[in-house]
Amino acid sequence: MARFNDKVAIITGSSNGIGQATAVLFASEGAKVTITGRNAERLEVTKKLLQDAHIPDSHINIVVGDITQESVQEALIKTTLEKFGKIDILVNNAGAGIPDPQGKTGVNQSISTYHKTFELNVQSVLEMTQKARPHLAKSQGEIVNISSIGAGPAAQVANPYYSIAKAALDQYTRTAAIDLAPENIRVNSVSPGAVATGFSTVSRGLDEQKSKAMYEYLGSQKECIPRGFCAGPEDIAKVIAFLADRNASNYIIGQTIVADGGTSLILGAHAHGARMVEAIFK
Repeated sequence: MARFNDKVAIITGSSNGIGQATAVLFASEGAKVTITGRNAERLEVTKKLLQDAHIPDSHINIVVGDITQESVQEALIKTTLEKFGKIDILVNNAGAGIPDPQGKTGVNQSISTYHKTFELNVQSVLEMTQKARPHLAKSQGEIVNISSIGAGPAAQVANPYYSIAKAALDQYTRTAAIDLAPENIRVNSVSPGAVATGFSTVSRGLDEQKSKAMYEYLGSQKECIPRGFCAGPEDIAKVIAFLADRNASNYIIGQTIVADGGTSLILGAHAHGARMVEAIFK
């Protein structure tokens, strides 16, 4: 029996990348899925991937829209209940580092960029959690938030608002886990490192070829990713599925699983190699 048989999952930000891979994985293992994103064409790509995996249309619900808008949040809950009758899993995946309109970095980024970054990466998660809560309580369900190793402890100078937003999300995950535990709702999160998705293409203005080259370079540099390669969206989707599977992770609440190939374990000094440094100063 597939582990998500008879389960219903809402996966935000599922028009590409990690959210898309999660939707395909969940549905392939029996779940009925609501997919959502701002780009209707990219959502159709996700739908096509689901159909190619032999998922029937009766197991697919699509909501096009901006997750920061209350009307879209309400549509996600309403249409999921109308089509599937319940909600078992909420994956709060939608998120992004929003570029400053004037190209500013660090502490010089505009306050409007700060507000937009928090609205997407934190506030939308709070709102979706509140709206899904009564339905997850009925099903004794799961929430998985998608954070980032950018949350720290290493500084992220170029885009600090994204980093502090994800740090706030980590604390919210811990708080929500304890608050919702009496209702038998489990809350956990995943913190990916570098993942080869369309994220760099959109946020950094790279075309597909340059984006691919960037990820390949990162993966080849052991001081960047000790594992030796850059993760694909499917690698992170498998971690999300583990946390959404009560049979596999029942005793885990309020935790953040880091899936970064060892990136967060490396110090700057490691790039030089301890033996080389010792040889210089002997």
